[in-house]
Amino acid sequence: MVASGDWVTPQLHGAKFWAKPPLSIWLTAMTMSLFGTNEFAARLSPFFLSLLVVWLTYKLAIKRRDRDHALVASVILISSVLFFINSGAVMTDAALALGTTLSMTAFWLALNGKGKQATLWGYLFFVGQAIGLLSKGPVCIVLTFLPIGLWVVWRKRWRVVLSRIPWIGGLLLTAALTLPWYMTAEARTPGFLDYFLIGEHWRRYAQPGWAGDLYGSAHVQPRGMIWLFWIIAAFPWSMLFFGSWVVNVAKRRSIRPSFHTTDEWSAYLILWAVAPMLFFTFARNILWTYALTGLPAFALLMAQWWPENVQSNAEETLTNFKWPLYRIACTGFSTPLIVGLLILVWSFTPIRGRNSQKDLVSCYQHIRTSPSSRLIYLYDRPYSAEFYSSGHAIQVTDASQLKAYFDDSGQDFYAIKQCHILGFLEMHKNIECIGTYDEFSLFRKRAKAHVASEDSKIQSEKLKLFGSQATGGAEPR
Repeated sequence: MVASGDWVTPQLHGAKFWAKPPLSIWLTAMTMSLFGTNEFAARLSPFFLSLLVVWLTYKLAIKRRDRDHALVASVILISSVLFFINSGAVMTDAALALGTTLSMTAFWLALNGKGKQATLWGYLFFVGQAIGLLSKGPVCIVLTFLPIGLWVVWRKRWRVVLSRIPWIGGLLLTAALTLPWYMTAEARTPGFLDYFLIGEHWRRYAQPGWAGDLYGSAHVQPRGMIWLFWIIAAFPWSMLFFGSWVVNVAKRRSIRPSFHTTDEWSAYLILWAVAPMLFFTFARNILWTYALTGLPAFALLMAQWWPENVQSNAEETLTNFKWPLYRIACTGFSTPLIVGLLILVWSFTPIRGRNSQKDLVSCYQHIRTSPSSRLIYLYDRPYSAEFYSSGHAIQVTDASQLKAYFDDSGQDFYAIKQCHILGFLEMHKNIECIGTYDEFSLFRKRAKAHVASEDSKIQSEKLKLFGSQATGGAEPR
């Protein structure tokens, strides 16, 4: 967007990009316009969006209880693995989380507030919907209206919802904020609405291994995998939650969690927290980031649980030094589970940074001897390679393209995935490996003079070997 000046249609490799609406892309393009095309500018907008999510969580908690409760909820949210990583990741999920959190916060405060402030929160509910629609699309509507609808039915709050939320004015506000871009995008690139609304929001989830993805590959997972993703996303607090639940089962002989599900507040938070998992349970094309929108509610639940349970457990520990058998058993069960999950978290792709090409590109830029030396990716070129190379990384998709680059006189560099290295080395001999960067290796083509020198050395060694064999060790003439 910054380079082309086209702020309507997002682009990928210079072509139209229909997979996502532009809000998060607009924000990143704005920070790049202000601070330059660098990592700091790229990561600045998701960082501020995440700060706004924390502020909304704090605001909701302090309205419900007090400052201490709000601070605990904020710390729990910030220190959750997925939220922490996402606050510096250049993705659309931070904007979606802001939209859903604003809507869920505004809905509760509109229902429980008074006067003009409650009316303002009622309209902010629809502003949150507009943010979601411009960041990821209609999935925002599902992730907010699913928990709200279940809560209204569960608590029988139809009348207050209809009277406190400005439905007509709010819907008009959402339409005014979103429809201009959607209509302009379809007019600029016809076919966008069909691909985005039907393809991305129906076929992606209904068809395992959906082949219509124009910009990548479908992330096929077993059904129900979203719940395991949530455990990783909410780590370490998910472990604390399950540990407390196991202890309560052993102590009270009841499988009901320690949260007070009889009051409207806890019911609202529970439904908000589990909504992403409920929606994506039967979907197979999912990512672990899909659990993000429920984390603010989970942080509020954990903050509600914290004072009563931690204090009572501390008092019990001080007054009773005899650990019953069930606690020893729970500890023995929890330890390998936590260690196993730590290993899983460490090996999980987004956390290890396996998608980053920063080190590989940096190595290429430092050791090349000529500005004309090109960086060429065989078959797969990650998006980060384009960013760190300032768009100069070249992608080749077949052997004929590769041969054209390889046969010219330049001393080029080649980035190749491990699965393609063997075939590459069989076809091209005058090549040397510079280094390996996780699943990619960097190779350099030897200069012709260097290759000739290497060939002469080989011939000399052969001559010495054959001469010594022929003369019984004497030096050849």
